[in-house]
Amino acid sequence: MTATTDFEIHPASGPLPAAQRAAVLEDPGFGQTFTDHMVTMRWSAERGWHDGRLEPYGSFTLEPATSVFHYGQAMFEGMKAYRQHDGSITLFRPEENAARFNASARRMAMPELPPEVFVESLELLVSQDRGWVPEGAGRSLYLRPFMIATDPALGFTHPSRTFLFCVVASPATAYFGGGPPTSLTVWLSTSFTRAVRGGTGFAKTGGNYAGAFAAGLEATAHGCDQVVWLDAMEHSWVEEMGGMNLFFVFAREGARPRLMTPALTGTLLPGITRDSLLRLAPRLGYDAVEGQISIDEWREECAAGTLTEVFACGTAAVIAPVGAVRSERECWTVGDGRPGPITLRLREELLGIQHGSAPDPDGWVRHVC
Repeated sequence: MTATTDFEIHPASGPLPAAQRAAVLEDPGFGQTFTDHMVTMRWSAERGWHDGRLEPYGSFTLEPATSVFHYGQAMFEGMKAYRQHDGSITLFRPEENAARFNASARRMAMPELPPEVFVESLELLVSQDRGWVPEGAGRSLYLRPFMIATDPALGFTHPSRTFLFCVVASPATAYFGGGPPTSLTVWLSTSFTRAVRGGTGFAKTGGNYAGAFAAGLEATAHGCDQVVWLDAMEHSWVEEMGGMNLFFVFAREGARPRLMTPALTGTLLPGITRDSLLRLAPRLGYDAVEGQISIDEWREECAAGTLTEVFACGTAAVIAPVGAVRSERECWTVGDGRPGPITLRLREELLGIQHGSAPDPDGWVRHVC
């Protein structure tokens, strides 16, 4: 069935006063405060997508037997709206988020949403709550589209036959704080596994993140900021960091710097920031490839001085430098432990494109209002 694009508009009767909103935007944090509105849409096997609405941000009423609570049939996306220097507001590659949303939906046996309707829902919410988009590099309006199963019945015999799609928005600084990035210390997890081939590692489903909390607590107990996930079979090949992709920077005398990110095998999230950097790096004079790296290679290349920088990337964090690595057996430093020049240049260039201060030759920026 096709989706309706006729969203009913129900503005909030009491939006947050402008002065209070401005106070929030001074230091919004990440994912702590939400805008005045949200977008919702329903799906059923009989009607397809229907009842699209822009409405005041508020609670859902769901029965205790609702399927999502018991079987975890849920998934989400993450992207940002950016305020440009002229005051206009843009999205960054939302069509790619729409494609990934549907890839997750297929894996989770959930209905796909037509890409044009997905993007329309984002634009509708951003336009309505445009006063919530903060100014300044690294600041943005974080958008969280998600879908949950809503059948009020138990019994694991078939997927839900009804679903709720929703988009909420939250003003945000970079995930690891605003200002110049500081290097993270990461923990190599050998006790826990994030994903296996044939599983849900490539999908943005809630269970992937719930299963990561225990490893995150382990990392914190060892004085680390984030977990680096390893492959499920040998626990020796690097995959990704937390919910972000990793890049390794190799610099050998007389050769162009080379960026390598672990190849997509079905266990890694196909990050849109990751893809953007693979395309952006060659324009800045760096080679960029997909490959693989083991723990031993990471440590040995750092000791030899040929692996000079490591960084993670994702929508929430943008680019986060990695300065030190710890595990049960050993620890080592990446470069001098501080954010490297290539990491910082890529971050500056990407933020420049997103905020309109750098050229956008690939047409990644989509103007909303």
